[in-house]
Amino acid sequence: MEAWLLSAILGMFTVIQAQVEAAMVDLDRQKLIGFWREVGVASDQNLVLKSPKRVEGLFLTMNGSNLTVKTAYNNSGSCETEKIVGSEINVSGKFAFPGQREIQVLDTDYEGYAILRLSLLWQGREFHVLKYFTRSLEDDDHLGFWRFREVTADTGLYLAPRHGRCAELLKQELI
Repeated sequence: MEAWLLSAILGMFTVIQAQVEAAMVDLDRQKLIGFWREVGVASDQNLVLKSPKRVEGLFLTMNGSNLTVKTAYNNSGSCETEKIVGSEINVSGKFAFPGQREIQVLDTDYEGYAILRLSLLWQGREFHVLKYFTRSLEDDDHLGFWRFREVTADTGLYLAPRHGRCAELLKQELI
């Protein structure tokens, strides 16, 4: 019975993963640009989830195959921004950044939500984090939330409710 249940769960995960990968084959990078607010985080590595420097929002721009990410952080109560440029690599929607970091777009409807996988190598260890973003400062996008739950079913779901003061400042700065 337990083997059958495990097999069924793994089978569902494989189907969901294949659907996500198929959806991103034709990623429209230009539709991805603009403001995104972080709503959820999933990771099996606790260190990643407890960082004092918490992302609140992103502003993405594209120039050819280069992705520029301007990030608004809440660093122990203070808002900070960082700008970093990466290049698309061998897979549509996957970008490499300095410091052995990668971002891969797993799923998006472009208008309401985006689910990204962030990977980085730090102190000889590889870390992976799944992040859920919406375009809105208030709305969590119900379709995106359910897609995020599907994608993170084997990882554990950690929603990251935040006031969003830094995300608001980033969005206002770019208007």
